[in-house]
Amino acid sequence: MPKNPLAEVFGYPVDNMTQDAINHRHGRLCPFHNSSGINCTKSSATDPIGVCSIFEGNKIVATCPVRFREDFQIVSDAADFFFPGSRYVALTEARLKDMYGKSAGNIDIVITSIDKNGEIIDFGAVEVQAVYITGNVRNVFEKYMENPKGNYKMEWPAKNYPSPDYLSSSRKRLAPQLIYKGSILHKWGRKMAVVVDEKFFDQLPELEEVDQEFADIAWMIYGFQRNKGRYGLKRKKIKYTLFEDALSTITTPTVGDVSDFLGYLKDRIAKGKTMGTPAQSGIPPEVEPLPSSLDK
Repeated sequence: MPKNPLAEVFGYPVDNMTQDAINHRHGRLCPFHNSSGINCTKSSATDPIGVCSIFEGNKIVATCPVRFREDFQIVSDAADFFFPGSRYVALTEARLKDMYGKSAGNIDIVITSIDKNGEIIDFGAVEVQAVYITGNVRNVFEKYMENPKGNYKMEWPAKNYPSPDYLSSSRKRLAPQLIYKGSILHKWGRKMAVVVDEKFFDQLPELEEVDQEFADIAWMIYGFQRNKGRYGLKRKKIKYTLFEDALSTITTPTVGDVSDFLGYLKDRIAKGKTMGTPAQSGIPPEVEPLPSSLDK
């Protein structure tokens, strides 16, 4: 049977039974500088799903973006890319609008360089991308929280077993962030740092690298290392790319053979899995609507 998929809950490994870990679980506390306050607010402020990371094999994968704020290492690393050696101020959840005043979303962290009088000289944007989960993580979390000491070794059934969904994380989350917010920042001539963990980055298509001095984006890649009862954030590497090259690579699918799709269509027709005839719907064939499942 598969093991317990949870790696960290409310900032502590699920097998950590120290008083600090117990206090965090009891108080639903976030030790990673949640901008909403000291409590975890993932999914709900009153009933949060306090899962910071899950296991994928022997590696752990961050499922909450706040997890990357440990010791503010990502802020320091990003500032070194934007304006090395400068004084800076970091702001979270900065609202970004287009020229029509419509929201393009919030920037996770904006880092501004300042002069000795506190005036802004420049700024850069940090986007943090955790991994989406397939399966049901709430059920596992609630079972664990019923009795952490007794359940941290539980074997969770394979049905709806929580696992990373890298494809959705990149196509449904990361790509839109680059398209909307990234395009505005690139037009303004500002740099970005994109924070991901090593497992997520390894699932992205290969990005063409450039020297740091020419880069628009720094891909800041982190892992997690167990030390004295906790997992610590550890920078693995930084890769530098141009904005337009990275956007094109991530948003362009790898094209397969059209004959495979034609074979699929032929099989659908042979099995009678069609949309129905015009007589059934009362709509001419040329305006027959697509099934809702294909609209998504």
